[in-house]
Amino acid sequence: MPHRTVGSTIHLSGQLPVGRDVELETAQELARHAALNALAAAARAVGDLDRVRIVQMLVFVASTPDFGQQLNVANAASELFIEVLGENGRHARTAIGVAGLPLNTPVEIQVVCTAV
Repeated sequence: MPHRTVGSTIHLSGQLPVGRDVELETAQELARHAALNALAAAARAVGDLDRVRIVQMLVFVASTPDFGQQLNVANAASELFIEVLGENGRHARTAIGVAGLPLNTPVEIQVVCTAV
């Protein structure tokens, strides 16, 4: 399922860009791409992008144990949400390093949003 709605809260399925084994700047661009995918899914779920408010984002970054910059990858997606939605784009966030992700992608984001 691309999303699950409970009341006015929408839980989006994980959003993936493409690629693997990339530099920080490329991972940030891929995180932005995944965030755009999430915005498109949220807009479909509520009927209009103007009705979307991001509540929480969970960012998974495929990385080695010594990488430690998962938050900088996640920042790119967070900044995009704020650029597009203004105050409705501000959210709680967690960034986690993982050994691997589906389809060997370097970044996956999961978003919880609400309709306003």
